[in-house]
Amino acid sequence: MGELKFDRQKPYNELPLLPPGKDIENNPAILKRLVSATRALATVNGNLNRLPNPLMLINTLALQEAKTSTEIENIFTTEDELYKAISLTRNESNLNPATKEVLKYREALWAGYKELQINHKIDTNLIKRIFNQIKETDSGYRPPQAQVVIKRGESDFRSGEIIYTPPRTEGLIETLMENLVEYLNNDDLYNADPLLKMCVSHYQFEAIHPFQDGNGRTGRILNLLYLFSKGLLCQPVLYMSKFIILNKEDYYFKLGAVTQRNSWESWIEFMLEATEKTSLLTNTRINEILAQMDSTLEHAKGKIKWYNKEVNEAIFSQPYIKPGTLGEIIGKTSRTTLTKYMNELVSNNILRPKKDGVEVFYINDDLVRILEG
Repeated sequence: MGELKFDRQKPYNELPLLPPGKDIENNPAILKRLVSATRALATVNGNLNRLPNPLMLINTLALQEAKTSTEIENIFTTEDELYKAISLTRNESNLNPATKEVLKYREALWAGYKELQINHKIDTNLIKRIFNQIKETDSGYRPPQAQVVIKRGESDFRSGEIIYTPPRTEGLIETLMENLVEYLNNDDLYNADPLLKMCVSHYQFEAIHPFQDGNGRTGRILNLLYLFSKGLLCQPVLYMSKFIILNKEDYYFKLGAVTQRNSWESWIEFMLEATEKTSLLTNTRINEILAQMDSTLEHAKGKIKWYNKEVNEAIFSQPYIKPGTLGEIIGKTSRTTLTKYMNELVSNNILRPKKDGVEVFYINDDLVRILEG
């Protein structure tokens, strides 16, 4: 389609309601990409059920998703800080601001996941709660007088230049968001493939930009929760932010192309490619974790009398572990006993100790290697 009348400096109050034209559902290039993305995603879903405790991926792959998603917003922390933080309770740790942001993302994903298990649909209240959790606020949509604009980043060419001004007038955000959730939930009226709907709704959410801040992270969580709500994922653990950050320029360029030229095809193909490649990566990670768990269990059972399947699962539930966590699993609370047990794990090269002030963390290097590979 031709160039639309679009002024980056003015609020995009003409943002069309969903759905877009039917031509995207019948586009041969999109349909071809849709088939391969759907197949790859189905393989992930089956693979998740092979894990002895599928929720462990909320602490592993989902943590990587949280870290990379916040990096897209130029919030950086280290794996080391992050792994230490999740092995502590919140009141034990003096977390740096970037680590807090990452953990808030993970907590928002987890809270949305639990709520969807009860309510089974994405609505505006759920979206607001995800945003509130990410930003630790109780505010709602941005007010119409807020002069919110999207600018180029400091490291970009022509940094600070306005590239988009989201819709801004009384009641418009509410109307657009109600249309968005109706599109996601009403499969009788809007019967497109769920993966196509995810691609379309992700653009729409970013274009509406309903909150003062945190829209990118909220939108990426919604992608995962929507796939979960439609039964395409039994857990919201698809690590899509890595693909986005590796292709960040393309991501923003193709978002803008929908706005400026109604160019849906390149955007949807990009998001389907992200889904497919992320699914393949996730499958590799799951297979590597399972193989390593089996290898570690076999190795440890021959050397440590008390080592069992439950202990093995515990030390693969997160990259850094503290003695107290292990104590809960094996029913031992004595510090002397736990120290002895941790020393056995260290002497058999299953865990590695790392001192940080008065704290000692025990690192599963095999799990760290898989997660960061």
